Amino acid sequence: MPVSESDGDTPGQTLAVAAESLYIANLLIAPGLSFAILLWLYFKHRATAPSLARCHLQQTVSASIWAGVLLVIANLAIFLLGGYTSANTWTVAIIYFTTCHSTLVLLGILGLSKAMAGQRYVFPLVGKRCVG
Repeated sequence: MPVSESDGDTPGQTLAVAAESLYIANLLIAPGLSFAILLWLYFKHRATAPSLARCHLQQTVSASIWAGVLLVIANLAIFLLGGYTSANTWTVAIIYFTTCHSTLVLLGILGLSKAMAGQRYVFPLVGKRCVG
């Protein structure tokens, strides 16, 4: 059942919460599937969604792409430092997960809380400025 303005929610809030939830699921639970659903929602609603939902969709897609790029960079670093059998593998993996990955998860949780409050949110460094 769609949520309407009479329920006290901001227009687009349900879609914004869905986008942020999919972003977090992409990082923690179901990486490929959640990203595919997030992209589908983005392409389906990018032109017609209320500005709150459009902002959260843009942020989560951009941050998901950055998360993928950072993961590729971490894998390249592992490969260049001796491959997956090297002791450097754990060093790079631990540094990546304690800095990059956990920061992206925490920013996603902050974005989810903003979406649940009916507020816009721009991811620092990796987010795109919301227009409209």
